[in-house]
Amino acid sequence: MKRNSAEQIAFQGERGAFSEQAVRQLLGEKVKVAPCARFDDVFKSLAGGAVQGAVVPIENTLHGSVHENYDHLLKYDLPIVAETNVRIVHNLIARPGVGFGRVRRVYSHPVALAQCLDFFAKNPGFEKVPFYDTAGSVKMIVEKGLDDAAAVASSVAAENYGATILRRSIEDDRRNFTRFFLLRRPDDATPPPRQKAKTSVVFTTRNTPGALFRSLSAFALRDVNLTKIESRPLRGKPWEYLFYLDFLGHIDEPNVQNAMGHLRELADMLRVLGCYPRG
Repeated sequence: MKRNSAEQIAFQGERGAFSEQAVRQLLGEKVKVAPCARFDDVFKSLAGGAVQGAVVPIENTLHGSVHENYDHLLKYDLPIVAETNVRIVHNLIARPGVGFGRVRRVYSHPVALAQCLDFFAKNPGFEKVPFYDTAGSVKMIVEKGLDDAAAVASSVAAENYGATILRRSIEDDRRNFTRFFLLRRPDDATPPPRQKAKTSVVFTTRNTPGALFRSLSAFALRDVNLTKIESRPLRGKPWEYLFYLDFLGHIDEPNVQNAMGHLRELADMLRVLGCYPRG
């Protein structure tokens, strides 16, 4: 999956975000990155040609799906070409020279703070201060020269901003993983080998009894293993839904083609979001 290191890859957040760690896992250490303020900016950057790829989170094992990005996958024609899973390791990080005993305030994204409650229970003197971004909190304490503060973020953030890790892996649950997608423009998306492929699709059904059951049966009847189903509201049609499916198999395999053909007969809309190697 590694390509020319001259290409730029967009992600949401500051340098050192877990999304940048996902970029490195997918494309190597030397790839150039383009941080964006919002997820919509990530998709727009890729769609407009400002970058050659984009990496976005799609689900977390503790907090579920990133619903906004499911909506963007439908809005933008940017196929999924790869996936990876990043274990979310939270570290207590401070400016160089600031020891653990001097810390009084700890900044980070509210979700990250909430994933380290056991650590804060053992250190009741620390004030938890919500911040817009994990890596951004490291950047802030370094740039402002705060001597009584620390941040909760990744080791990549500490590396990027020249900060020091005071305590490693302070998260409550070490089975905390986030799944990320690598997106390309359609002309740059190359099909994966058939072995160990995964496919993502989105479809809508008619609002009739058993419609979803029959749609999913199209895969069960061909022994196609579904790994995820996600429903999202269908804008403009209250109480109707889009269904996002992930399944194991290559889009060109005969059983998958038969299942997709069957689903097309049942669905009002069907679109393939990507066929890619399993992470």
